[in-house]
Amino acid sequence: MALTRSRAPTLNELERIEPFKTLSDANRAVLAQGTTFSDCEPGSLIMHKGQPVSGAYLVLRGRLRVFSIAPSGNEATLYFLNAGEACMLSLNCLFNDLLYPAWVQAEAATRVAVVPGTVYRRLFETERAVQNLTVQALSTLVFRLMNELEQVHSSNHRQRLVQFLLMHASADGTLRMTQQQLARHLGTTREVVARIIGEFVDKGWLRSGRGGLGIVDLFALRTVVVPRSAKR
Repeated sequence: MALTRSRAPTLNELERIEPFKTLSDANRAVLAQGTTFSDCEPGSLIMHKGQPVSGAYLVLRGRLRVFSIAPSGNEATLYFLNAGEACMLSLNCLFNDLLYPAWVQAEAATRVAVVPGTVYRRLFETERAVQNLTVQALSTLVFRLMNELEQVHSSNHRQRLVQFLLMHASADGTLRMTQQQLARHLGTTREVVARIIGEFVDKGWLRSGRGGLGIVDLFALRTVVVPRSAKR
């Protein structure tokens, strides 16, 4: 793992996000007991499947990608973790004494705070905000995984690619991602993604450039995923 652990950053960075900015003075002291910060390089693996979980992982800056790997070697993104979010699977493992069931990779330069398990459990016992974060995170985990499972079973590769584009493209319709990265997110091969993108480019719906895509015709692209009865 290309990961640098440090205690140099102050807890102020962690205390700026919920629920830690409302901690009592006593529990701020508890939080300082063993909390570490990790600066993660883009593309670095943060967690491996089967790894013991040492604490609660919270993203302070950047973005993490949680994914699975099929026996064929194809990767599939389960969900992303953005700044201010807690890793739902790490919390589930923490409270149920389980090994981590997936892989986690830094999508960009990312800083992660790791609150030791004993410290997090103690905060959970006494801080309503920490209890709310935990329940919300576990509820979000169920929702995101069910949504991904539904897409896998009800959508083909063309639909899943369009769904991903519509969800993750910037406001100007640009997605900075290679075809290989898209294939990893969707759990397929680069060849499949290249074929679909080529089809959409030929139709004038997308433009393709080095390391990215651009949406040209949003409404035409939507017809791939929007039910006929809902089209306008």
